[in-house]
Amino acid sequence: MYVAVKGGEAAILNSYRLLAEQRRGDTAQPEMSVDQIRQQLKLAVDRVMTEGSVYDPELAALAIKQASGDLVEAIFLLRAYRATLPRLGSTCPIDTACMVLDRRISATFKDLPGGQVLGPTYDYTQRLLDFTLLAQGDVPAMPSTQVADRAAPPTTPRVVDLLNQEGLIETRPVPPGDPLPKDLTREPLRFPADRATRLQNLARGDEGFLLAMAYSTQRGYSHSHPFVGEVRLGTVAVEIEPEELGFAIDIGDIEITECEMVNQFAGSKTSPPQFTRGYGLAFGHSERKAMAMSLVDRALRADELGEPIESPAQMQEFVLSHSDSLEASGFVQHLKLPHYVDFQSELELVRKMRAAAGAATSDSVPGDDA
Repeated sequence: MYVAVKGGEAAILNSYRLLAEQRRGDTAQPEMSVDQIRQQLKLAVDRVMTEGSVYDPELAALAIKQASGDLVEAIFLLRAYRATLPRLGSTCPIDTACMVLDRRISATFKDLPGGQVLGPTYDYTQRLLDFTLLAQGDVPAMPSTQVADRAAPPTTPRVVDLLNQEGLIETRPVPPGDPLPKDLTREPLRFPADRATRLQNLARGDEGFLLAMAYSTQRGYSHSHPFVGEVRLGTVAVEIEPEELGFAIDIGDIEITECEMVNQFAGSKTSPPQFTRGYGLAFGHSERKAMAMSLVDRALRADELGEPIESPAQMQEFVLSHSDSLEASGFVQHLKLPHYVDFQSELELVRKMRAAAGAATSDSVPGDDA
């Protein structure tokens, strides 16, 4: 039976009001500003920028405030805003070799040309609650430390360059006439997807999902043994090349995290044993995301490397079709919407099935042969 649903506008408007009250919280407390979120919740802002595909810390902070800290909702807001923006042009590929570094570590070589740069990291913290942060006012100043100057790009060659000198890692030069990568935000995802398209998908993918997929590869659900070749955090120049000028101009700098994962490879009929690469890149300080992305990228290369595809992380249709937090969240949360008609039909079907099963049971009861 179909029952039309009417009304509800007043309840919806009241839900908006309640949502605003919940977001504001106790009015006796100072309201958190967008600038405070941008400055003090930087890692959340960086994640929203990365998965929202918009490099704008202020807008990402605004989205986090509007979403009451729900990062998936904030990513949704930022992507929705992105869809309204005009496209003025395309930038040149960024040159991460010229990154001005804030952090640079390698798990493969202890002594690197240019050195290891520890930078800001939670890696060596004790993971104990710091109750001094509950105190009102300024936090006591930390002991002063000497901070090294940021390393100049010429002094920081890549780790993979060291392996390249011995021919121990794959090299993939750009072939002549290589087409521009597809824009996944303007063209639908089709399978099989090339690596450039896969990397776009992974960059926008949900960090938690990619982390789970990357974890599965480390637990044996893949055929690779990874090493962190290098993780870099720093700023790079963004350039565009206007047609009327004919040369590139610098329009600003952005902060990025880049990870190159080095994986063993036993070789194939056409390739000798060597190391292969997985790659990850994200906006801001997004180390966990870039590392997970690089692990999944390497797993998804199983087909081109002639490896058997046996695990979910190696199946591009499984990974790429389920990595987007907006699609996943929307499909799960749509279950909250009215499904009255569907449920009534299911209810009637179950009643008929139960009645038929009951009738069959009564017919099968043996009679009295006496």
